[in-house]
Amino acid sequence: MLSVHMILNKKKEKKNENFKSYKTLDQYKSYKTQPYEDTIPMHSSVLMAHPHCPEIDDAAPMQHHNLVVPLTLTSIAESFEKKGHSWFAVSQLPSDLTVKVDDITFYVHKYPLLSRCAYVGQIDLQPSISNKDYELKLQNFPGGAETFEIVMKFCYGLPVSLNPRNAAPLRCAAEFLDMTEELEDGNLISKTESFLTLVVFSSWKDSITVLKSCENLSPWAENLQIVRRCCDSIAWAAEGNFTTIETASEQSRWLNDVATLRIDIFLKIITSMTLKGLRPDLLGSCITIYAEKWLIGTDHGDIEPSKRYTNGKNERQWSILPGRSPELELGQYPEQRRIIESLVSILPHKKDAISCKFLLWMLKMAMVYSVSPAFVSELEKRIGMVLENASVYDLLIPGYTTAGEQGKQVILTAEQTLYNVDAVRRILEYYLMHGQQQQTQSHHKASISKLLDNYLAEIAGDPNLSATKFQVIAESLPDNARLCDDGLYRAIDIYLKAHPSLSEHDRRRLCRAMECQKLSIDACTHAARNDRLPVRTVMQVLLAEQLKLREEMHKKQLAGNVDSSQQEDNCASPKEEIKMLKLEQEKMMDLIKELQTDYTNLQQDCEKMRNKQNALSGWILGWHKIKRSTLFQGRFDTNENRDEKVKDREGKEKEKRISSMLRLKRRQSMS
Repeated sequence: MLSVHMILNKKKEKKNENFKSYKTLDQYKSYKTQPYEDTIPMHSSVLMAHPHCPEIDDAAPMQHHNLVVPLTLTSIAESFEKKGHSWFAVSQLPSDLTVKVDDITFYVHKYPLLSRCAYVGQIDLQPSISNKDYELKLQNFPGGAETFEIVMKFCYGLPVSLNPRNAAPLRCAAEFLDMTEELEDGNLISKTESFLTLVVFSSWKDSITVLKSCENLSPWAENLQIVRRCCDSIAWAAEGNFTTIETASEQSRWLNDVATLRIDIFLKIITSMTLKGLRPDLLGSCITIYAEKWLIGTDHGDIEPSKRYTNGKNERQWSILPGRSPELELGQYPEQRRIIESLVSILPHKKDAISCKFLLWMLKMAMVYSVSPAFVSELEKRIGMVLENASVYDLLIPGYTTAGEQGKQVILTAEQTLYNVDAVRRILEYYLMHGQQQQTQSHHKASISKLLDNYLAEIAGDPNLSATKFQVIAESLPDNARLCDDGLYRAIDIYLKAHPSLSEHDRRRLCRAMECQKLSIDACTHAARNDRLPVRTVMQVLLAEQLKLREEMHKKQLAGNVDSSQQEDNCASPKEEIKMLKLEQEKMMDLIKELQTDYTNLQQDCEKMRNKQNALSGWILGWHKIKRSTLFQGRFDTNENRDEKVKDREGKEKEKRISSMLRLKRRQSMS
C-alpha cells in the first residue's frame, strides 16, 4: 500500500493534468490554496452543506470545500485502543487529526471523517502545536465521548451495534456531524432513524429506554422529535394495556416503568395520553405512582412519617420532633418543588380521578417544600371537591409557616399551632362553594359534619390553638348541616379542658357555636353537670333537657293511647264471635224443629202399619208361601235390606242431632 505522502508527491508533479478534472474555477482555487494533503485526485465531488446544528450561527457565511477522499483511506484502521484518557486508531498510517470531546482525546485520521461527516469538512481545521496534524474540539457533543467513539468506528467501517440505549445519542451525534445520505448511502442518520422507527417505536419498553437516554440530549432529542415519538408510542401502549384484557402484572410494570422517567418527559407522556382520550382514572394512577416514587423518602429529618403513603392503603401520620427549630432554605429542594408543581398542573379535571387521601398528602408535601401559593390553592380547591371522602387523620396537616423577609421555613415555633387550621378552613370554604353549585345531598352534609366534629376534637388539645380559630372552624358549616350536636359538644369540652385559663367571655362565645336543642338526653345530662361550661349555657342545657323530657312523656302518652285503642280492637273480636254463635244456635233450633216433625210423622206411619197388620192376619199363611217362592224371593230380600238401611240411616241422623244439640248447649254455657 502506498503511503499518503507518496501519493501526494506523485500527484503534485501532474497538477496541470488534474486541473482538467475540476469542473469549476472555485474548485481549482481551492485546490491551489489547500495543503497537499487535500489535493488528492477525487473520484467523486462532495458539496459540504451547513450542518443542522443549533450550536452554529445560521447567519454565518457558508464555506464549501471540495474534498477528494480515496476509498482505500476510509478503512485504514483495524480497531481502536484506549490508553488513559486517549483513544488511538490502530493503523499502519500515522494519525493526522486530534479530536477532543469532553476530557477524552481521539487520535484519528482526517479522511474517514471527511467521507461521512459534512460538519468536519465545513469547519477550518486548526493545525496543532507541532504542525504535524490538525486539531478539532467538539464542545457540547451529544452523547459525549462514548458516543463519539461509536461514530469513529462507524466512519472507519468497523462493526457497530445499535440498541435502544445508544440509538438516540447516535442519532443526535449524526445530526451534529451532518452525516447525511448526500455523502454516502446508508450513512449514520438513515441507519439510526430506521432503527428508531422500526424497532424502538414499536415497543413501549424500548421507548422508555430511549427516553432515559434522551435526558442528557437536550435540545437535540426534542428538535429531532425523538421524545415526542417515544411518548406517543408509550401512550398508545397504555391505551392497549388498559382498554383490552391484559394481566395486572403487565399494567403494573407499565406504570412503574413510566414512573422512572424524568418529570419533564413524564409530563409529555401524560399530555400525549390526555390528547388520545385515555381514562382520567388511568392518568390519576400514573400521577399517584410517580409522586410516590419521587417524593416519598425525601422528607427532611425533622418530619417523621410513622407510616408511608402507599396508594391509599396506609395512612400517613406525621410527628414533629419537639425542641427543634431547624430552618429550610427555599432553594434547598428545587427538584421536589418542581415535581409537585408539575404534577398539580396535570391533575385530571374529573372529580373522582384522584383520591382525596392522595390530594391531602400532596398538600402536606407542597407545604413542606414551600410550593408556589397558586399550586397550593389549586390543591385546596381539588380537595374541597371531594372532601366527603376524607378522613380525620388526612386533615391533620402539620403547621408550617414561612418566615417572611428571610424566606426561611420554620417548623413549629412556640407561638405556632400544631396543625395548619387555616388550610382546613380554606378547604371548607371551597367545599361549600362547590356544594352550592352541585347541590350537595343530605347524606354528604351529615358525613362532612361528622368529619368536622372529629377534626375539632383532634385539634382541640393543641395549647397554641386560639379560641377564634376554633370557633371559625366550628361555625363554618350551615345550621342545617348538623342533625345532632353531640360531636361538637365533645370537641368544645375537650378544648375547654385543654385551655383552663380561657376567659368567661371566650367560653360563652365558643358555646354559642352549638345548639342545645340538638343535644341528646345523654349529652344534656353530661352538660348539666359540667362545671367547665358557662352558667348561661348550663341553664340553656337544662331547659333543653326539660323540653326533651316533656316530649318523651308526650310520646309515651301517645303510645299508651295507641295501646288502649289496640286493646279495644282486640276486645271487639270476641263480640263478633258471640254474634256468629247466636246465628248458628238459631239455625240449630230450626233444624231440631224439623227433626221433631219428622219423628212425629214416622210414629204415625208406624201406627198405621200395625193396624193394617192386624187386619190381614188371615193372610199370613198365604204370605209365607209367597215368601218362600223363588219368584218373589229376590224382591223380598231387596225390600228387607232397604228397610234395614233406612233404619240405620235414621239411627245415624239421630246421633248427629243429639251431638249437635250437646255442642250447642256447651257454647251457650261458655257465652
